[in-house]
Amino acid sequence: MARLLVILLLFALPARAEEVVLGLSQSEVAITANFDGSHILVFGAVKREVPIPAGPPLQVVVAVSGPSKPVLVRRKERRFGIWVNTDSVLVDSAPSFYAVATSGPFEEVLTDVEDLRHRVSIERAIRSVGAAMHIRGAQDFADAVVRIRERSGLYKIVEDSVAVDQQTLFRTAIDMPANLTEGEYSTRIFLTREGRVVSVYETTIDVRKVGLERWLYNMSRNQPLIYGLMSLAIAIAAGWGASAGFRMLRQG
Repeated sequence: MARLLVILLLFALPARAEEVVLGLSQSEVAITANFDGSHILVFGAVKREVPIPAGPPLQVVVAVSGPSKPVLVRRKERRFGIWVNTDSVLVDSAPSFYAVATSGPFEEVLTDVEDLRHRVSIERAIRSVGAAMHIRGAQDFADAVVRIRERSGLYKIVEDSVAVDQQTLFRTAIDMPANLTEGEYSTRIFLTREGRVVSVYETTIDVRKVGLERWLYNMSRNQPLIYGLMSLAIAIAAGWGASAGFRMLRQG
């Protein structure tokens, strides 16, 4: 009887009115020696079981987040004429890369309540558990992470950059800089109406070193002694080669 009741309840649930059907120009990014960034095209369509609802138009938010790691942030202050480290706070989790693209002004496409629930804005994508009671201005440390990474092009919100056609097709481009961290980059697409999320779709983009870069990276992590000796040998050989070259030029 209980199993029959569960089946009846499942059939009674209404189908989601609007869902995302997504495409990516590439699901993998290869980091090589001449890698200078990547350009990811995100495009998709809205699948509907019912006609387009009347009222405010559909809005789209795309958020791409790199691997998250703790970040130790230190405060410097001038003491006796020199700059010294004073307080420090461990920001519990901060994505290595974070980009948000929207089809309109951020405050209009997503309410503050929905932003708090889904952690879409840059400030809410960073999680800071807390700091010691004696540290003043603890929030300043998380703000410093945002400020520094915005300057490096690792954090950004690009408003009005998602094109939505007939409330059905959408597309945008996410520029990824050269200084990317390896790992899986979470990609979330939000459909919103009047600032409320009506559908969410998630996928990932795999960012990896390939070829010689991958081999050297693995050796530096797994066989540091061999990697160090090889680096030393290359440096000695390069120095000897340069010295021999200059000697030949002087004699010639």
